[in-house]
Amino acid sequence: MSFPLLTATAVLPAIGAIATAAVPAPRRTAAKWLALVVSLATLVLAGIVFARFEPGGDRYQLTESHAWIKDFGVRYELGVDGIGVALLALTALLIPFVILAGWHDADPLETHSTRWRPTQGFFALILMVEAMVIMSFVATDVFLFYILFEAMLIPMYFLIGGFGDRAHSGSDENAAAQRSYAAVKFLLYNLVGGLIMLAAVIGLYVVAGSFSLSEIAEARANGSLDMATSTERWLFLGFFFAFAVKAPLWPLHTWLPNAMGEATTPVAVLITAVVDKVGTFAMLRFCLQLFPEASKWATPVIIVLALVSIVYGALLAVGQRDIKRLIAYASISHFGFIVLGIFAMTSQGQSGATLYMVNHGISTAALMLVAGFLITRRGSRLIADYGGVQKVAPVLAGTFLIGGLATLSLPGLAPFVSEFLVLVGAFSAYPVAGIIATTGIVLAALYVLVLYQRTMTGPVKESVSGMPDLRVRELAVALPLIAVLIFLGVFPKPLTEVVKPAVKHTMQDVQKKDPQPEVEAAK
Repeated sequence: MSFPLLTATAVLPAIGAIATAAVPAPRRTAAKWLALVVSLATLVLAGIVFARFEPGGDRYQLTESHAWIKDFGVRYELGVDGIGVALLALTALLIPFVILAGWHDADPLETHSTRWRPTQGFFALILMVEAMVIMSFVATDVFLFYILFEAMLIPMYFLIGGFGDRAHSGSDENAAAQRSYAAVKFLLYNLVGGLIMLAAVIGLYVVAGSFSLSEIAEARANGSLDMATSTERWLFLGFFFAFAVKAPLWPLHTWLPNAMGEATTPVAVLITAVVDKVGTFAMLRFCLQLFPEASKWATPVIIVLALVSIVYGALLAVGQRDIKRLIAYASISHFGFIVLGIFAMTSQGQSGATLYMVNHGISTAALMLVAGFLITRRGSRLIADYGGVQKVAPVLAGTFLIGGLATLSLPGLAPFVSEFLVLVGAFSAYPVAGIIATTGIVLAALYVLVLYQRTMTGPVKESVSGMPDLRVRELAVALPLIAVLIFLGVFPKPLTEVVKPAVKHTMQDVQKKDPQPEVEAAK
């Protein structure tokens, strides 16, 4: 039997989470280092998975398949395609930076406390989320994926509700109430989506007699699975609703600004850069692959929802006074671009959407984490409380600017490539949608540059006059992320070569071909 590499990559952080939680209360620093080492070891395994993946090989590689619940046809099946391997690598890359950035976020406020163990719990929960997200990217059994899709809500709920942002402007009681509200809202929204998806999962099994993606695909190919049009559409809606909540897509987005605003900065990064990607990834893997006709049927409405997300999210970002909520609404706009690329159903659009998931994760992590360092120094999330920071902390201001420029997709930085591909793919299939989506670019430039101007330029406010610049640990977080943004901005080939074959398979699933440009014959 070959070494179960995918299982090892997902299980290692889960084991690390248990070990971190078991560290004695006084040894908080040891718990931090253990979590960091486990995340780095997981990154090494993810690098091996990425290196062993052959873009020209089988659709799903490094596969594992074992009987699990025989009576219900549930199997432990894993396999990674080009889209999954890219997002697996993203997750493994970001978690060490999340841990480093949150090094002191869960330290008890009472230094003499020896019984309370918030530090161990904080880092253990982060590792558990990593394990579940990685497993969801490689699960090829629908029921296994559903369990992971729902289970990751539990550690995220405790991370949001139990470890809130200490830069809250109100009283401790008010902060706790808002944090609890954000956590419950996150949980309820996603639970409702998950319950609807569960009904669709059961319906799929009744119709197909299997939860295995490979078996269902084979049944479709040989004609033994004949799904009624109405049945396929209802099942598609059940899956898509859950994924649209997770993504999040307008109008199911309202939990995200609350969750990101009240969570610690590293947890906010975990939400939007890692966990939310499961929703858009699942649209590609499950909606389009399992329900191709229903996906084409729903495309016009979904494209409208994506366009509303792009414009609405960007407009609300422009009007925000809270730094973290501004980045949250910007992410809603970016997820609109991702969904637009997926359902444009062109190879450029879907390649761009996959790259967008990766590049958005890196750029948002860079911007949000540096913003977190800024907020920690001043103790406020309000934009109005800052001014002239670049004069007292030039390195912090510089890294913040690069993260912001990546967010607005400046050419030369990684998100530009993905956003360009999404717009090209959308315009070739739906020209009006492509034109409307470009307004998101203009609005992104507005909210990013205004944010930088109000916080970093102008006279130095007294409250930031003694602000220190980035420290070594913080530089170790910001500089590698910026380096990756620049590298993928000028040389995206390592990702595009991996993604293209997977996109080709998805296009074949929905039986779509790229529109051919109309060229007038020369006279």
